[in-house]
Amino acid sequence: MPIDRAILERLIEVSPDIVVATAADGTVQYYNDGARENLGYSRLEIIGRYVATLYPSIEEARRVMTAMRGTEHGGPGRIVSFPTTFVAKDGHELEVAISGVILYDEHEVEQGTIGFAKDVSELKRKDQLAVLGEVAIGLSHEINNPLTVIENQVALLDRHLAAKGELGELERVAKIRAEIRRIESNLQRLNDMAKQERYASTEYLGRARMIDLSERNGAPVLALGGRRVLVVDDDTGVRESVSEILRADGALVTPVGNGREAIECLRRERFDVVLSDVVMPEMDGYELFQAARREAPDTPVVLMTAFYYDQDHVIKRSRMEGLDGVLFKKPVNPERLVKTLAELVTRAPPRPS
Repeated sequence: MPIDRAILERLIEVSPDIVVATAADGTVQYYNDGARENLGYSRLEIIGRYVATLYPSIEEARRVMTAMRGTEHGGPGRIVSFPTTFVAKDGHELEVAISGVILYDEHEVEQGTIGFAKDVSELKRKDQLAVLGEVAIGLSHEINNPLTVIENQVALLDRHLAAKGELGELERVAKIRAEIRRIESNLQRLNDMAKQERYASTEYLGRARMIDLSERNGAPVLALGGRRVLVVDDDTGVRESVSEILRADGALVTPVGNGREAIECLRRERFDVVLSDVVMPEMDGYELFQAARREAPDTPVVLMTAFYYDQDHVIKRSRMEGLDGVLFKKPVNPERLVKTLAELVTRAPPRPS
């Protein structure tokens, strides 16, 4: 049964796609509900205006019309799924695919055009997610396997150095482990983005962009995220490795090499926690703890020692005077380190810097 013309017109009117018809001079003569909802213009605002209003430039409008008059995009006088861009009333751009025809009278004189434009941004997003999923799977396979070998070799190296008592070298191993965890964390976030269909990119160089793996938009909150930590240790390797572990968990770390520098920092800035070695020249951990209590009485202090045996009773004396925490036997377990500091700094909101 032939479909009534009024029914077809009504279907076009309520179509969610953008439907626009123009006169021979390029002015808009028809503008459906889908166009209004997608582009934001009312009919009164757009009917009678030049169709180039809907494009980012007059050149882009002419490119579409040239394609419609050609034969390469669907045949003479028509285009099929031709990619272009519309600009909405609020200025945001829509990537669309236009299918349209030139309208002729009985003498083959152009009377105007009519085109259906579909917003393809969602389709492109799904394509990007599909590619992201493939990348995530490929990276997980190609990186996790050698990463496992590296982790196993690091574990063997750790046992070898521990047996030889080379504590300074063990801290270097801890730093390597921190970088391994960072790689694993990035791979996990990439997999999560693929599974949750959550794709984001960020600027890289010039107009180039890259996948944004920063922890946001629902990603787990880091325990020490944004917390200011003062790390005090005269051993450069220990100081750097501990600082790296804390930074990997989002902390803002200020590393110093002795108690005097630490006290100067406490006088200038506010910190959420102080993490200090016990045995240091000039000022040991107990003396630093006492000085920190005077300079910043509300700032928690955690002492870190390489040995369980506390010959000078630094830990005992400090605990009797209210020491907030102790981490025994370096190299410190990274998970325990973060957990200990996090429990202290989350007791109350961080003080303003």
